[in-house]
Amino acid sequence: MHALSDQEFSRFQRFIFEQAGITMSLGKKALVSGRLAKRLQARQLDSFGAYFELLASGEADDEVQTAVDLLTTNETYFFREPKHFELLRQMASRAAAEGRALRVWSAASSSGEEAYSIAMVLADCMGSRAWEVMGSDISSRVLQRARTGHYPMERARHIPPAYLKRFCLRGVGPQDGTLLVTRELRSRVQFLQVNLNQALPQLGPFDLVFLRNVMIYFNGTTKREVATRVLSALRPGGHLCIGHSESLSGVVDNVQQVAPSIYRKL
Repeated sequence: MHALSDQEFSRFQRFIFEQAGITMSLGKKALVSGRLAKRLQARQLDSFGAYFELLASGEADDEVQTAVDLLTTNETYFFREPKHFELLRQMASRAAAEGRALRVWSAASSSGEEAYSIAMVLADCMGSRAWEVMGSDISSRVLQRARTGHYPMERARHIPPAYLKRFCLRGVGPQDGTLLVTRELRSRVQFLQVNLNQALPQLGPFDLVFLRNVMIYFNGTTKREVATRVLSALRPGGHLCIGHSESLSGVVDNVQQVAPSIYRKL
């Protein structure tokens, strides 16, 4: 198998930008080569150029999805960024006291840890009252894993002990070292495949949206388009949480920053 050339890499840069709006730097060349090499073997192709031609042919939609899955980075864990979950708890407690429903969207949910973290807080604060959690991602592969709610136990280190006992089952025997989110909690979380770089399906309105560590992969234009789409699904007065290394300053003007990485829609 030939090494990935700069010219071939540029074609995959264009591919993932067109598919997902992700701007991939030259420093990601080794990542692209490593992740796609197995697909060349599976398809019995001897070059990355031939693999790209397969993707561009329009005759292998399943392979296009596989390539997108492999090239989108999915890193997450339970209860990431505690300040965001403090906000969620405040909003949930207020909604429960006022008898209101609460809808929350995990807009880049990856393998589901964020969405289930949200659901644990809502189940704790709102009980059987009306609440809804939706998780979405561009990758069908990680969404399939998210729906199972099955994770290595080391992912549980940030789950509050009371939540771990209440909402998770500890694996035994062959499943030792893993946890399973309870069926009851899994049934309250809906996962959908959504490409934030395209027109959104009718999803909203939501009271709170988590869009964390997503926009760092986009250029300025794509960042503005994605933020505008996501905000269209957020009700006025609702909140948007982004990653701590991200900012909406100069990106959209219909939000007000209320805390680091937390914005309110005007």
